Amino acid sequence: MKYVHELRLKVRDYECDLQGIVNNANYQHYLEHARHEFLLSAGAGFAGLHEQGIDPVVARISMSFKTPLHSGDEFVCKLGLRKESIKYVFNQDIYRATDDKLVLKGIVEAVCLVNGKLDTCPQLDRLFAPYLTA
Repeated sequence: MKYVHELRLKVRDYECDLQGIVNNANYQHYLEHARHEFLLSAGAGFAGLHEQGIDPVVARISMSFKTPLHSGDEFVCKLGLRKESIKYVFNQDIYRATDDKLVLKGIVEAVCLVNGKLDTCPQLDRLFAPYLTA
C-alpha cells in the first residue's frame, strides 16, 4: 500500500479501558481524524463541502487489531486512497511510533451524498486525483 498522508498522535489517558489499553472504539476516532486532516491538507473541509451540497459519508469500516496501544504511546495513522466505482476506499493503518509496530489495519469505504442523494462527486474526484493509488 502506498501511503499518501500521515498523522502523528498520542494516546490520552481517558481513551484507555480498565485493562490499560486503548478502547477499541477510539481507534475509529483516530482513523476519522486522520481522514479529516487529509481532506484539509488536500484543500477542502467538511463544512465547505456541506455548503456546496456535498456530504462524504462512511458506508463501511473494517478494522483488524494487531497490537494494543497504551496511555502515552505515540502513533502514526497512515492513509492510502483508491476509488472503486462510486466509493472512495481509504486504507488506513496505525503504527506505534517507538518501534513502527503495526497496531491496526483499517479499511474505510466512503460515498458521497450530493444534495442528499447518493451520487458521483466530480469535485472530490478532482481533489483526490493526485492521491489515488491502484
